[in-house]
Amino acid sequence: MVPDVSTGSDSRGLIAYLFGPGRRDEHTDAHIVAAWDMAGAPDPGRNPEATYTHLARRLDHHVDLRTRELGGKKPPQHVWHCPVRTAPGDRYLTDTEWAEVARRIVHATGIAPEGDTKACRWIAVRHADDHIHIMATTVRADGRRPRTHRDGQRAQAECRKIEAEFGLRRLKSGDLTAPRTPTGAERAKAERRGQTVTARQCLREQAYAVAAAVRTEADYFTVLESLGIKVKTRLGPETGDVIGYSLAAPGDTNAAGAPVWYGGSKLAPDLSINRLRERLPHQDVADHPRGVDPAKPWRHITTALDAAGTALHTADDATAQGYLSAFGDTLHNIAAATTSPHQTELQAAATAFNRARRSATRADHQTATALRQAAKELAYASNEPGGLAIALLFATVQLARAAAKWHQQRGHQQQAAAAEEALRHLQSAYQQAATPALTDLARRAPHASTINRFEQDLRTALPDHADRILTDPAWPALTTTLARAETAGHTPRRLLAEVAAQRELDTAEHPAEVLKWRITAQPNKRQQAARRRSTTNGTSPLPSLAHNPATGPAAQRPEERKQRR
Repeated sequence: MVPDVSTGSDSRGLIAYLFGPGRRDEHTDAHIVAAWDMAGAPDPGRNPEATYTHLARRLDHHVDLRTRELGGKKPPQHVWHCPVRTAPGDRYLTDTEWAEVARRIVHATGIAPEGDTKACRWIAVRHADDHIHIMATTVRADGRRPRTHRDGQRAQAECRKIEAEFGLRRLKSGDLTAPRTPTGAERAKAERRGQTVTARQCLREQAYAVAAAVRTEADYFTVLESLGIKVKTRLGPETGDVIGYSLAAPGDTNAAGAPVWYGGSKLAPDLSINRLRERLPHQDVADHPRGVDPAKPWRHITTALDAAGTALHTADDATAQGYLSAFGDTLHNIAAATTSPHQTELQAAATAFNRARRSATRADHQTATALRQAAKELAYASNEPGGLAIALLFATVQLARAAAKWHQQRGHQQQAAAAEEALRHLQSAYQQAATPALTDLARRAPHASTINRFEQDLRTALPDHADRILTDPAWPALTTTLARAETAGHTPRRLLAEVAAQRELDTAEHPAEVLKWRITAQPNKRQQAARRRSTTNGTSPLPSLAHNPATGPAAQRPEERKQRR
């Protein structure tokens, strides 16, 4: 059951909407199911002689009295509106049940506490099977305004109780950090234009993706404009600095043909200019040289994700929240840098995790600088290097699982659900990429004598985990990986001990698989030595792969786009 509190100042206009046909003739049998006084509230849906104006006057009675007391100045935002909708799949409530819901919500929010004879006037209108609209005028009979502080949260809390008592689907409680949901008008416009998401939702996802990839505030606005999005900044009167901004989607206009603007903070709380500045440096950071090692950004981000997982288990909440925010950026950049068939799953994971990247806990973004910088390196990286890309996917699965658990432990129900949804998409992407790779590695397992030697190395390095690792289906693939690592200059016994020490293995369901991908993320020692020698001798390293244009405009720097044009 979802309540959505808002305020306004046009009583008759809202009444006309509630009892009218709706924007798409979707309203049927509009009528009052509950009111401050059922006998005194004229019902235009049941009484042909009752008019919208008559009902508005009855509701506005205390408002009009107060207006005269104030010398003709009407109290601001005196209309309180709260639609309450059951979840998809719930049974339809009766009028009697909806009346009880309405009375409990006006009591919980302070609009009309039970037994208060001087409370605000209100009505509850039903014009569909699955929801009602509660409307009130927020001036009491004694001339005071009601105490409605945190009314949205109080309405949500009451709905959770009603769900349990009525046997309805139990929804997740929020913490006032969720983005605004699209309005009915926005959804209707998207449907008319044949779009699956509203302009608000589209702008939000594009803004997140661009903010994840760019390195400066200036680049953020430049890249958005290059995508066809209109940008309007608000400047301070004295300093001339940007103090806010709004975005408009291409082709999204109102009835007058003007762009429909959405402020950054109205798209999502962490897309406001101040929250963005906490995550973006004011000046550009130095480029990481390209062409030295195309795999380096992929290793950096994998290592940084492992560090983030450790922080979720050991660090304070502000630090952990900073890592979760950076992980949200990381998912967008991984999706942009990936060209494989599972890119769709990665994009869905990034979108889902946007709700899990923030909570009421204020994030310490500075502590997650390494992860965020590694994510930006990935946005400018070359094509995904095979096994390293799968190792990165494996790391994202582990961190998403840890994020869901972290939110659950702190009662962040909506964030935990969002992290779990992202986890499902990441697991699907990982399985698509890893299953054929692990099968091929198992087929290429080394000679039996080499496997026996690796088993002895394993029992020496990790005696407490050896039996579980040897019975893991991924053990043959791990032996192939150990053989390749040995060829690359690593000592298997020492390497096993090193990668096992990165994070505990006790809770790992498939420890051999965990070790396999951790080893994959390790650098090739022989190649590193060769690069150092070539640098010392003054020779140029081999050129890297060309920048992948499929990563999209969000992963391209403004100056690079201009050169191509």
